[in-house]
Amino acid sequence: MQEKIKEIIADELRVDKAEITAETDLVKDLEADSLAAVQIMMAIEDEFDIEVPEEDSDQFRLVGDIFKYVEEKAGN
Repeated sequence: MQEKIKEIIADELRVDKAEITAETDLVKDLEADSLAAVQIMMAIEDEFDIEVPEEDSDQFRLVGDIFKYVEEKAGN
């Protein structure tokens, strides 16, 4: 699951997947803007068949935050 999330983030932000770890900051390290963040969340929702409310996605700062959230919601 974490590898798929890394792939989604790498594809959306056009960065090397190897640069992405749980400690990677979406804004500071990967320079994600709000549009990119929305696109990442939409892709994750589609991939894992979950819904991520905006108030939840606003809490995501680190890639690890996304890992934890998806693992809890997708039940894997």
